[in-house]
Amino acid sequence: MLATLRVRDLVLIEDVELEFTPGLNVLTGETGAGKSILLDALGLAAGARAGARSSVRPDAQQGSASAIFELPRKHAVRALIVENGIPSESEVLLRRTIAVDGRTRGFVNDETVGVGLLREIGTSLVEIHGQADDRGLFDNSTHRKLLDAFGRNEVAAAKTAELFAEYGRLRDHAASLRAMAETAATDTAYLRHTVDELEVLSPNAGEEERLASERALLMNASRISEEISAAIDILGGDHGAESALAAALKRLSRLQEEARQPSAERGLEQAFAFAEEARRELEALLSRLDVDAGELDKKEERLFALRAAARKYSVAADDLPCVLADAQQKLDTLGNSGLALKEADAQTAAAHASFLNAAGRLSILRRKAAQELESAVAGELVPLKLDNAKFRVSLEPLAKEEAGANGLERVAFEVATMADAPFGALTKIASGGELARFSLALKVALSEASPPAALVFDEVDRGVGGAVADAVGERLQRLARTTQVLLVTHAPQVAARAERHFRIAREGDRTEVQLLSAEERIEELARMLSGAAVTEEARAAARRLLAEAQSPPSARKRA
Repeated sequence: MLATLRVRDLVLIEDVELEFTPGLNVLTGETGAGKSILLDALGLAAGARAGARSSVRPDAQQGSASAIFELPRKHAVRALIVENGIPSESEVLLRRTIAVDGRTRGFVNDETVGVGLLREIGTSLVEIHGQADDRGLFDNSTHRKLLDAFGRNEVAAAKTAELFAEYGRLRDHAASLRAMAETAATDTAYLRHTVDELEVLSPNAGEEERLASERALLMNASRISEEISAAIDILGGDHGAESALAAALKRLSRLQEEARQPSAERGLEQAFAFAEEARRELEALLSRLDVDAGELDKKEERLFALRAAARKYSVAADDLPCVLADAQQKLDTLGNSGLALKEADAQTAAAHASFLNAAGRLSILRRKAAQELESAVAGELVPLKLDNAKFRVSLEPLAKEEAGANGLERVAFEVATMADAPFGALTKIASGGELARFSLALKVALSEASPPAALVFDEVDRGVGGAVADAVGERLQRLARTTQVLLVTHAPQVAARAERHFRIAREGDRTEVQLLSAEERIEELARMLSGAAVTEEARAAARRLLAEAQSPPSARKRA
């Protein structure tokens, strides 16, 4: 629900704060006191376009409107706030500032947001029906969801949308396969050439690096061989290290036992073993270098072939095996494309049939809900002095190519305000008072269909009185049992039914707001009943009106 509305420096309002209660809240006061300014300020906070009654108060630099909402923990708006990276608080605060030049800024929980997001959140929380309304109930884009909610067909609608999405996915997949088949001849020739070429080349990961290393070794084979041969001679020649070490060991072995040095002998033995091992490894390397002169040409030819293929396919040489595997896979897919396309077309046709079946069942449910809604609204029109008005739910069948996630029909609420007049859009109603009362009739009929956190009416009782005003009040009171209602009214029969009553008054060039006590309500209702001069008879009538309005419906019927 809307807990608090604070308005600062807008038009006639310097600084006022209203704290609302669940149920029916009314604002009363003389014409021109500023009641509608407060509702415009609420709309401004909720993202509505800044209008003439949203201008900054004279001598102020900036005006602002703030609305605080108390919402259930799992309310959809909380998820929307989190999705947009806004801190989630226990309450939801919507705020809008407006500068003297007309520029505005929006805030949600004190985080700056675009007006579009502010409006998206605001329209989910508060629905305002004024004298020339084209939002909420009067926006055709909302009618389908409202009808489905009224008929409790949301699950069937969601299933239809889900099946259409699956059909679309399969249809796109089949189209992709069909496009692939259309270019299969060209693609097949290219892929076949790629596979044949790379299979002959038979590249291996890491092969380029190994060949480059071997090529560098072979290119310097002569010089390297000379150096290795010299090293071998130094180690194993007649006067090499091995001979010298062997001679030293032989001399030490001839010493008397008491003169021998075991540690020295062990060191010489290890040195001899290391020298011998090094010589053998060098001899092995020398034998590898002693190869056919054509070996270098072979390795260069292989290396250059790998690098040429890598340039051709714009990959690293180590990725050539992956290019081969990918081309082979695509070639296999193209080879089976005819079978795959036939299977995809069959799956698409089955999915389309499932969608049409679900959408057809949804259409039947919608027709039933439409008849029930038309009957419910018709029952509300006569008591609201809309005797000649007629309401219908238009279910316009869509062309085959237009049918989609929303079903097989376009849903629109239409009305004819006079006998024999053609049906048209709700916003075609001429009278602002009729428009407001029609919105009330619709909201009562749709009271359990996705109600907003707060529902606002601006002078829904305009131009009516007596029994009709009482009927308006009774319906507002009934509506307030399921959603919070805020109302600007001049009808005492309506105001008497409120849980909380505010009096709006103009003091000089400022608008003041007063929350009325029980006695002050009697005085305000008496003023509304009798005009400027409040009499005792008016006060007595106000007390009776309050007592009747606050008594249970069964008690009023017995009376």
